[in-house]
Amino acid sequence: MREWILAEVTYGYVKDHPYEVAVLPLGATEPHNLHLPYGTDTLEADIIGSRVCEAAYRQGARVVMLPPLPYGTQSNQMAFPLAMNLNPSTLGLVIRDLVESLAHHGIYKLLILNSHGGNDIKPVLRELYGRTPVHIFLCNWYGETTADVKGEIFQCAGDHAGEMETSLALAFFPELVARDPETGRIAADDGSVNETRFDAVNKGWISITRPWHLLTKNTGVGNPHPATAEKGRRYMDVMVERISGFLVELARTPLDERFPY
Repeated sequence: MREWILAEVTYGYVKDHPYEVAVLPLGATEPHNLHLPYGTDTLEADIIGSRVCEAAYRQGARVVMLPPLPYGTQSNQMAFPLAMNLNPSTLGLVIRDLVESLAHHGIYKLLILNSHGGNDIKPVLRELYGRTPVHIFLCNWYGETTADVKGEIFQCAGDHAGEMETSLALAFFPELVARDPETGRIAADDGSVNETRFDAVNKGWISITRPWHLLTKNTGVGNPHPATAEKGRRYMDVMVERISGFLVELARTPLDERFPY
């Protein structure tokens, strides 16, 4: 039994060992180029979440990881078979209900560990602010949490099923990475993308919801072929150190009228 994983602990343990901080991993069910499984985001959320919670727990933080949510917002990938969509409003309601459950059970500190770029969670935090006693923090682990080290570890991290995600897969669920049976190479295209007709959009001055079937060939964004398991392990070490450190600090910080300031 891993005491920091709610899905594995018993009521006999929980009733005598109250938690202070909850971690909610958010995943998705969607294609990841030709070589990674549909559950890649959820697998990543589960693996990262379990490791950061373990590291924090072993430093004395009473932290618990909730079961990962395996569905996310896929409205722009629905042209691909079995991309399973929760609309942003639906996802927000699911998170709201889970937050209400935590409040009812006296856990007032929550970290949302988001593993899917299509999950736009910041508006949920704004909507719930002041309406719940639960203080909600958000970590998009693939974003600013690790932005400064990506260039040191990866040639080009990529956006979706690229070098970064493929490296994590090779390190932590290699049996699910598809390979060419003759060459042993990763069975994927190079993750190249198409530009729009608008220079301002291509430069990032103007934003759109990207229609994935027009953006990509096989859903990949970023070249996965330079990926290695060693890069995935190095990247994981950074995330565990940084996110677990935050969880320890969060658990130790008392709640008062000025929290978190």
